[in-house]
Amino acid sequence: EVSDLVKEYLDTYEVAPEGRPGGVFYENVCYQARLELGLRHFLGQGSFCGFTTTFEDLYGLTQLPGLAVQRLMASGYGFGAEGDWKHAALVRALKVMGEGLKGGCSFMEDYTYHLNPNGMKVLGAHMLEICPSIAEGKVRLEVHQLGIGGKADPARLVFNVPTGPAINASLVDMGNRFRMIVNSVDCVKPDAELPKLPVARALWVPQPDLKTGAAAWILAGGAHHTAFSQALCPEYIEDFCEMADIEYLHIGKHTSIGDFKKELRWNELYYALSKN
Repeated sequence: EVSDLVKEYLDTYEVAPEGRPGGVFYENVCYQARLELGLRHFLGQGSFCGFTTTFEDLYGLTQLPGLAVQRLMASGYGFGAEGDWKHAALVRALKVMGEGLKGGCSFMEDYTYHLNPNGMKVLGAHMLEICPSIAEGKVRLEVHQLGIGGKADPARLVFNVPTGPAINASLVDMGNRFRMIVNSVDCVKPDAELPKLPVARALWVPQPDLKTGAAAWILAGGAHHTAFSQALCPEYIEDFCEMADIEYLHIGKHTSIGDFKKELRWNELYYALSKN
């Protein structure tokens, strides 16, 4: 089974020479195949739709699951890193909503910020686990050192994301309710090649702009993990929140901090009164 799956990797992706048979990292690629097969069997056996990983619970594993997680997400499973079950569930929900639509969905986080006053942007990524359903062009399979966790060098898929509209959604537990925060974003091409960032990544401009979007996100208590989708628009999430009785907040083109603060106060009052 492992040999067959590795052959699928070689046929599907542009595999770096060191990850091919005879390469110094070939066994690292094979190990991710073992992880994928094991996880896929476990998830199927339990009829599970999502899962999480964390360095604290790797036990006898020699690598953090990277390629394995990416491929399982591409098959429709929800995923959250660092034990983030809420966003594992949210990624799964968005994948179901986006079934048959153009564009994909992935676990995501704000990785770093491009703070040039002439065009502020967000670089979204994670250590390893970005879903190839959002990839543009040929996907490359590479093996690189992971500087934290004290594990072996993991294999992962590396790619960019197509330009165009997308959303980042975050699910937050407010104690007496769940809150969904959605930021509309516009994905753009990187200004240059990113040879020193050997992970899958997306570059976007938040609406209405980075400063306002970040301020609203913080005021709403948004998490650093999100579910990212290029298949869905905010209306899908708003409808879902109506059905599931989840508070919904949208940060978009016309958001102002003054009005957003008022909406937060009104919502707080509404949920306090509606529970009594």
